[in-house]
Amino acid sequence: MTAATLLTPATSTEPTGRRAGLVERADERSYVRVLVVLDTTILIIALLIGYVARFGDGEPTASEIPYVLMAPALALAWLISLKALGCYNDRVIGYGADEYRRVSSASLRLAGAVAIIGYVADLGVSRGFLGVSFAVGTVGLEMVRFAARKRLHRARRLGGGWSRRVLVVGDNAHVLELVQTLRREPYAGYQVVGACIPDALLAPVAQRLGDVPVVGSFRGIPEAATAIGADTVAVTASGELTATRLRRLGWQLEGTGVDLVVAPALTDVAGPRIHTRPVAGLPLIHVEAPEFRGARKLVKGLVDRSASSLALALLLPLIALIALAIKLDSRGPVLFRQVRVGRGGEEFGVFKFRTMVVNADALLAELTVRNETDGLMFKMRQDPRVTRVGRLLRKWSLDELPQLVNVLLGQMSLVGPRPPLPSEVARYDGDVARRLLVKPGMTGLWQVSGRSDLSWEDGIRLDLYYVENWSLAADLSILWKTFGAVLNGRGAY
Repeated sequence: MTAATLLTPATSTEPTGRRAGLVERADERSYVRVLVVLDTTILIIALLIGYVARFGDGEPTASEIPYVLMAPALALAWLISLKALGCYNDRVIGYGADEYRRVSSASLRLAGAVAIIGYVADLGVSRGFLGVSFAVGTVGLEMVRFAARKRLHRARRLGGGWSRRVLVVGDNAHVLELVQTLRREPYAGYQVVGACIPDALLAPVAQRLGDVPVVGSFRGIPEAATAIGADTVAVTASGELTATRLRRLGWQLEGTGVDLVVAPALTDVAGPRIHTRPVAGLPLIHVEAPEFRGARKLVKGLVDRSASSLALALLLPLIALIALAIKLDSRGPVLFRQVRVGRGGEEFGVFKFRTMVVNADALLAELTVRNETDGLMFKMRQDPRVTRVGRLLRKWSLDELPQLVNVLLGQMSLVGPRPPLPSEVARYDGDVARRLLVKPGMTGLWQVSGRSDLSWEDGIRLDLYYVENWSLAADLSILWKTFGAVLNGRGAY
């Protein structure tokens, strides 16, 4: 049977695929146009604020600079700088931290260029005007990008919003693995629309890998991508995809508008730990070892203790109010102290506001059969042991505020893996035990990714990812996202 005969699924979906691809491209261009309009609006506002802050309602004196002409020119130069640094590139916008870094870099570079030109040419531009304008503009641009991205992510979760249409290429097992990985985060914008598998695995009838249609073999990847309207070909592992065939595939996709990405077998490793270096014509990937000690760890500990002491001082009235509510709602102590396992397997007592009746542990055996989660944890959406005030505290994660004391004592961190029970740790295997290489945290990737709605496997995967790839910047991002997760209340029970 010929390769052309085996491409029946691709042929049958060709018109629909092409139309879908055109729609996605139109949605993408529309999103970029909205970003340009929003950025322009922010820049105009920033320049007006800079002018008013420096000159008030009056006119600038002792200056030949016509600000009415200079301000629009500066806004145009700012937009050109954003464009030049790829801030409207579809590979950057919508996901990841690179978009924010590029926006800040474009603003800072322009500010430096304007300062140098103004000094060399002695233009006499007010430094106060420039300082306020650039500060307000940079912050405003970042806020606009954040708001636009959140709206896009929400649309993607609901099945809308522009996304990349991905054709996955590889053997069956690796295709399924990559599809599962991409679907864990639908807001990232990678929608798998088809797969190409080795010739030997094709059948004479239309095939599917899960719910992904098989649209061809390795011999007709560009044709299959065109037929289904894919704008990205994601290549994963396969013995038949040699370096020569992969290079030729790149040549075949030149000028088609279809991007080629390679998904290495190395997963759950963050970008800062990966460095690519060409050796003998091969792009070798160097992976740095995780950092569990050193200066950055000392800084993290200092930040944890400083922030926890400040938070305790600011939240003292709220803590007192919660304690009073617990005391009036049900008999028993205000605080609940439970043994958990910290870094290196060392046990400590974690503090929480009591949210259950006093004999909750004795009732657990009766409720075990009603456990709603897999793995080693026990979770129930309607746990009868939870008090009225406790249910409210859990919804807003206020029951965890006393853990600020654990952070202050150095037993926990603000961000880290979930603190496990000794009974859970006793059943850990070698992989899961790596969670104990760092301090547990009050919040973490598990908190901002669904909390109790997560499966045991997903929770462990997120914890291990954090252990291997933690950074101070990532901690700040997780702390920021925690506020949104708490306000949303999803997975809290």
